[in-house]
Amino acid sequence: MSTLDTATAARSGKGHRDENFPVASHLIHPQHRGAILAFYNFVRAGDDVADHADLSPERKIELLDRLADALTGAGPADPEAAPLKRELATRVLPPRHALELLDAFRMDARKNRYADWNELIHYCRYSAMPVGRFVLDVHGEDPTRVWGPSDAICAALQVINHLQDCGKDFAALDRVYLPQDCLDRHGATVDMLGEATAPPQLLAVIRELAQNCLDLLDEGAVLPDLIDDLRLSMEIAAIHRLAVVLARGLLERDPLSEKVHHSKRAFALTALGGVAATLVRRPLRFRTVRAAARGMRSQGFRS
Repeated sequence: MSTLDTATAARSGKGHRDENFPVASHLIHPQHRGAILAFYNFVRAGDDVADHADLSPERKIELLDRLADALTGAGPADPEAAPLKRELATRVLPPRHALELLDAFRMDARKNRYADWNELIHYCRYSAMPVGRFVLDVHGEDPTRVWGPSDAICAALQVINHLQDCGKDFAALDRVYLPQDCLDRHGATVDMLGEATAPPQLLAVIRELAQNCLDLLDEGAVLPDLIDDLRLSMEIAAIHRLAVVLARGLLERDPLSEKVHHSKRAFALTALGGVAATLVRRPLRFRTVRAAARGMRSQGFRS
């Protein structure tokens, strides 16, 4: 049997502590951390398959299909799916969010260019938004109230990661998440991603997309105040603040030649700032919740 015949064999070794944003930090209540980490590990297994340089697109999709079947019970058990399957059964939650992420990884196996911002956001609908939705569902939060702003934050986090890694993704996988119409608008080309330093045209693209991320983060800023669970509210506030700082950094720095990441000290201080701001606002959150409820009644909730 080939060493790449299973999702486990394709694992990169990357774990939740290696991500740019907190994953199930100790702000999350211990009763929920196991489910979130099981979800993360399942998703990481699928992501590693999609990003594996030695697998053909057809082989990637076959392994992703096996993961899906193992999670739903339609196929043989898989060690990458078993922990999440147990958590979902215990909590009586459907596998929808995890399966949607596998759909995103199938897109990655087949597709390496995006025409415009709307097409990229469609990708984020499957590659990022289900993560936030799962975490909120695990905590029993009201989806009609919190999914919308969570989707905005998750999309921003995804695009920020794309911008941070744009050179690496192009070099390793010939994958470009920068929309073609944005490249064209600024006179940039895909080949510029292979240069040691981003030319001005490419920097203009990165800045436009970073500003789009800031707009999404502004849309999602209300989320911590809409969440009933205080610990989850603090976790999301920390993530949101970290994302804002990174997006602002991408307005000024070149991800091809500079690291646009937080130092450990800056990470901690920025996250604490988000937590503190949320705690200050907490006594007034019910005004925000009531305003959100009025908005949902007037517009209707769409999933």
